[in-house]
Amino acid sequence: MTHVAVIGAGVFGVWTAHFLHEAGCQVTLVDAYGPGNSRSSSGDESRILRCGYGPDQIYSRFARRSLDLWRDLERRLDVRAPIWHPCGVLWLAAGDDEYTLATRETLAGEGYPIETFDRDGLRDRFPQFDADGISTTLFEPQSGVLSARRAVQHLATDLVARGVRFVHGRGHVESHNEPLTSICVETPASAGHRARELTEVAADRFVFACGPWLPKAFPQLLERRIRPTRQGVVYFGTPGGATFTASSTPAWVDFPAGVYGVPDIEGRGLKVGIDAHGPPFDPDRDDRTIDDATIAKARAWLQRRFPAMADAPVVESRVCQYENTSTGDFLIDRHPDHDNVWIVGGGSGHGFKHGPAVGEYVTRLVTTGASTMVRFALAYKGVEAQRAVY
Repeated sequence: MTHVAVIGAGVFGVWTAHFLHEAGCQVTLVDAYGPGNSRSSSGDESRILRCGYGPDQIYSRFARRSLDLWRDLERRLDVRAPIWHPCGVLWLAAGDDEYTLATRETLAGEGYPIETFDRDGLRDRFPQFDADGISTTLFEPQSGVLSARRAVQHLATDLVARGVRFVHGRGHVESHNEPLTSICVETPASAGHRARELTEVAADRFVFACGPWLPKAFPQLLERRIRPTRQGVVYFGTPGGATFTASSTPAWVDFPAGVYGVPDIEGRGLKVGIDAHGPPFDPDRDDRTIDDATIAKARAWLQRRFPAMADAPVVESRVCQYENTSTGDFLIDRHPDHDNVWIVGGGSGHGFKHGPAVGEYVTRLVTTGASTMVRFALAYKGVEAQRAVY
């Protein structure tokens, strides 16, 4: 039986572990802080699942496949609190925005359900939105929101119950031999001991899916090719009632403004996220206190588009990170010096939704030896930011 070690228990890692286990592999899952931890890119409360990606059919197809797999997971685990919230996703654009128009053309051509509204139609369907300046809207009625942290933790728990070994610690590559035969895992100090313990994890193949920690795992290879950035999210308290819950308000993407958001789910508040890339960020050491400028930008958007929320209090805020490639395309490829090592990451702020499809794709590469597609290849990754995928 082939033994595969997966380093990183975020969304890419747990779904890769799932499909490897389904394929008959022995799987060890390694994570420094635990599945869905607050430092991880998978650790926030919610993530949008949309199928719209401008002209990029590959991501639309990944999202659609992932939606089916997320729903299957929820049914299979029979969780008490849902991980899927089918509230729909609304695109807002000013003028004839090319990306939104390309999204509509791609989704329509692939047979995805979509609805379009003019300004009056938007006011009729979602009166809580102020449509001033909005001339193009696109609604994906079958898309919605995932409970991110909960989903990752449920799947990780299920994996352990099915026989996947979980090791709590940070994996290091210390050997330069080809092929790699083991990694050294630094585990947290046990009770009564200050020193951390070292454990060797031997395997036949290795998948490094450790998100913003990838440049630390492979500094010479991935420096500037994976760039973690600080990203702010603000939750605003709603006035109560159903107006801003997932039963009445969709998730949204205000593409020209660089703002996205999620309705009030389970009383957490209305989430407003800033999509513009923030400054460089260290996922281990940097502070995660939100800054005043981010709150001000989120509130300014809220005051313009949700007038009833203009004076809403901030009830929660978070700093997470994107792990950006030069274009926003994923990085899914073999390590150039280790034929039995795969690197999986570069979620670039839009990766969470695709976790199931990525795990399925990576498992196919690992178990068959196939080559990755060009857009995911390491050779395709530059060091200068030229973001093209959103």
